[in-house]
Amino acid sequence: MANVLWLQGGACSGNTMSFLNAEEPTVVDLVTDFGINILWHPSIGLEIGAQVNDLLKDIIAGKVTMDILVFEGTIIQGPNGTGTMNYFAERPMKDWVKELAAVAGYVVAIGDCATWGGIPAVDPNPSDSVGMQFFKKHKGGFLGIDFVSKGGLPVINIPGCPAHPDWITQILVAISTGRIGDVLIDEYHRPRTFFTDFTQTGCTNVVNFANKIDGGFGKRGNGCLFYEVGCRGPMTRSSCNKILWNRQSSKTRANHPCLGCTEPGFPHNDLVKGSVFKTMRYLGVPDDTPTGNSKIGYMLRAGFEKTLGVLEGAAGITKAFNEGSK
Repeated sequence: MANVLWLQGGACSGNTMSFLNAEEPTVVDLVTDFGINILWHPSIGLEIGAQVNDLLKDIIAGKVTMDILVFEGTIIQGPNGTGTMNYFAERPMKDWVKELAAVAGYVVAIGDCATWGGIPAVDPNPSDSVGMQFFKKHKGGFLGIDFVSKGGLPVINIPGCPAHPDWITQILVAISTGRIGDVLIDEYHRPRTFFTDFTQTGCTNVVNFANKIDGGFGKRGNGCLFYEVGCRGPMTRSSCNKILWNRQSSKTRANHPCLGCTEPGFPHNDLVKGSVFKTMRYLGVPDDTPTGNSKIGYMLRAGFEKTLGVLEGAAGITKAFNEGSK
C-alpha cells in the first residue's frame, strides 16, 4: 500500500478536476486495485480543520508514513519570502512543503504551476511564485537543484494546464507498484513515457505540415493553418494526440492550436505579449525550434521538405497532363 498526500498551493484546482476524471486507471481503481491510500486531498479528504493539522504533524514526526507527496499549484513565497500570501493549517504552505518533502518517499508535481510556476509566475509575479524544483526553464525552484526524495529521485514533474488525468494516475501506479525506477525522466524531470514525442505526433494535420503541402489545411506552403496562428505542436513534447483526452480528442483535433503547455516556458512570450492566435514565425523560422534543433538546421530542413513537396506536386501535375493528353 502507498500512502498519498495531495496538497494545493497557488492554483485553480484544474489538475484535481483532471485527476478525478481519469479513466485508465480511474481514481477508484487506484484505491481498490493498486493499493493507494489517499491520506488526504483538499477536495475529497474527509478530515477538516485540526484533523488535517494533526495529520501533517504526524507525517513530519514519522508517526504516519507518506510514500508520495503530490503537489498542485505554485509555491507562493511572497511577500518578501514569508509565504504568508498562502496560509494553510496555521502556517505558510511553503513551510509545510519543505518539511513534508524531506520525509516523502517520492515527490510528484502536477501541472505547470507546480512544475515550473505556470501562469502565476508570469512577470511581474507579485506572489513570488515558483515551481517545486524549477522556475520556468531554470532548475532550482523552491526545493533547490540538489533535492532528492527518500526514494532517490528528484521531483517528478507531470506538466500540463491541466495535466492529462491518465499521466497522473499511471505515474502514481508506477510508484505504488515499485516500477518507478523503470520510468526514465528527461532533463526537465518529465517521464519519458509521456513526454518524448512531439505533440504533433498523431495530429491529423501532421502529414501535410511535414511535407509543406500546398492546398493542405493551411496557408500556401506550410500545410497547416494552426502553425500560422501559433500552434506549438512541432516543438512541444506530450502525448496529447496519442492518449486522447476523454478518449476522443485533443486541442488540435478540436480545431485549436496547441499552446505548448507541457513545456517549461509556458505560458510562452507569444501568449503573454499578445494573443494565442499570433504567428511564431519570423522569416519562416519559429522563435522556438524543437529541442535539439538549431534555427539554421530547422530552416534548412523545412526548406528541403518544402522544396520536396513542390517537386512532388510538379511531378504529379506533369503526370496528370501527360495522361490527359494521350
